[in-house]
Amino acid sequence: MTLTVVAPGRVNLIGEHTDSSGGLVLPLAIDLATTITGTRGGDRIVLTSATEAEPAIVPLAVDDPAALSGWARYVAGVVAEMAPTVGFTGTVTTTLPVGAGLSSSAALEVGVALALGFGGTVVELAELTQRAEQRASGVPCGVMDQLASAGGVEGHALLIDCHALEITPIAIPDGVEIRVIHSGQHRELAASAYAERTASVAAAEAVLGPLRLLVDPASADALADPVLRRRARHVISENQRVSDVAAALPAGDLQAVGRAMAASHASLRDDFEVSTDVLDALVDRLAATPGVIGARLTGAGFGGCVVALTRPGALDEGWLVRATGGARVDLA
Repeated sequence: MTLTVVAPGRVNLIGEHTDSSGGLVLPLAIDLATTITGTRGGDRIVLTSATEAEPAIVPLAVDDPAALSGWARYVAGVVAEMAPTVGFTGTVTTTLPVGAGLSSSAALEVGVALALGFGGTVVELAELTQRAEQRASGVPCGVMDQLASAGGVEGHALLIDCHALEITPIAIPDGVEIRVIHSGQHRELAASAYAERTASVAAAEAVLGPLRLLVDPASADALADPVLRRRARHVISENQRVSDVAAALPAGDLQAVGRAMAASHASLRDDFEVSTDVLDALVDRLAATPGVIGARLTGAGFGGCVVALTRPGALDEGWLVRATGGARVDLA
């Protein structure tokens, strides 16, 4: 029996670098996706892609996914976590740009897990593929990307509590568009300061306690280290901005959404220091465009994409994306 798995990417409206400390995020699964088509059977996983020079060939027993090269590492990460007893042979296609911050690796991992027969809950699927990503890349990523891909809801953003692993769908109002524009600056998280930022948040929490429980950014002033103070201030204030946007969107208060997006980008630029001159210039240009409600970097930063919430037709660049459902399996 041939099966087809479609696993969407995601764009994060707001809530950056909060998931690894159990905070709040507001992503949506998008209609750019990775599709895997093939059949189960055999003693290994063999996947080919027209966009990859080499196939991903992975045995059913994998000790160290990171030892494999290229995209096969991510396939191997899933295999190492699932320990499947039957292989899979198929092809992979994607409409997701790689290295843009739209979770192409998470979509691949979620898709591979479903192709191999994963049958657990959305949360269990997200946790398994998060572990797969960490083992494959060495990056201490949070669970947002995988949970958004697995649990997307048509027409809704997802308010995710990354501590309780609870999803609350938030309706995206009519009369707005979501545009994703690539900065032209490719990024690789494994080669970035992502791990250092995550470690800084953990160091701040060792003094202040869980940042998700703090509501006043001034709480970070108790930290003697100025760097840790900035990192904690971003996380505390970003969690509050996510709550604000989750309340403002269904109420149709788009001005509040725009203000929060602008403040989020400024915090990522100044306190978390993950923006770049290229991203800043793009955000400034978009924010000054008539009909643009708000714009900010999306994803981990260090390059990649900007997300803009706009009035219809305000922008004609980048990708016009819509909120779609989560990953699915179709049998033929």
